[in-house]
Amino acid sequence: MTQAQPVFVLVRPQMGENIGAAARAMLNFGLARMRLVDPRDGWPNPKAVAMASGAAGKVLDFAGVFPTVPDAVSDCAYVFATTARGRDLTKPIMTPERAMEHARALIASGQKVAVLFGPERTGLENPDIVRANAIISIPVNAEFPSLNLGQAVLLCAYEWMRQDSDRPAEVLELAGTELAPAIEVERLGDHFEERLEEAGFFFPATKAEGMKLNLRNLWSRMPLTRADVQTLHGALRQILRRRDG
Repeated sequence: MTQAQPVFVLVRPQMGENIGAAARAMLNFGLARMRLVDPRDGWPNPKAVAMASGAAGKVLDFAGVFPTVPDAVSDCAYVFATTARGRDLTKPIMTPERAMEHARALIASGQKVAVLFGPERTGLENPDIVRANAIISIPVNAEFPSLNLGQAVLLCAYEWMRQDSDRPAEVLELAGTELAPAIEVERLGDHFEERLEEAGFFFPATKAEGMKLNLRNLWSRMPLTRADVQTLHGALRQILRRRDG
């Protein structure tokens, strides 16, 4: 898991719980390379381990600890710095999506990549950011731009995994059944028309054809399963039995 992925560097993190949350978020999305720069409460930190849950043995146990940002990124060819605020520094500014896309390309070419995340209270400072090649700016509410450390890590980690995911954007969970073929939907439409005709629904006669077309269009818009079709047929039959009983 630790091959061919960026290093996430937490710069002067303050709370062990946030380090643990960051580790957990990383592992959620297949990342395990964490480095810490001068953690406020020292290292190792039992609160980080408790918060990380199952990520402790796979992320925290192998986290490197460094005194300064230059030390932490000395072996990296390209460094991103996450910040929500403009810093009056001339650098490319990327969304997390674009940054992780670029990171994948760099890593595929054999380069080491790091992503810096700042301390909870202040975020990254200019002396940290000047070490970076580009800035990651997460689109947030301008009136409330502050993100929790774990949240910022999660967003970048999510974009990292998403770049390599072949999971479709939408799937239909069929819960043990299957979509009804067109002929079954057609027969359901016939059944509804028959019962509605008996009930005098298609009135006045001049509007009947348009009303029937609307109903057929309704069925075609629905991703009906075979179970759905059987349920609706059964409902119509029961209504008829109660009416005639």
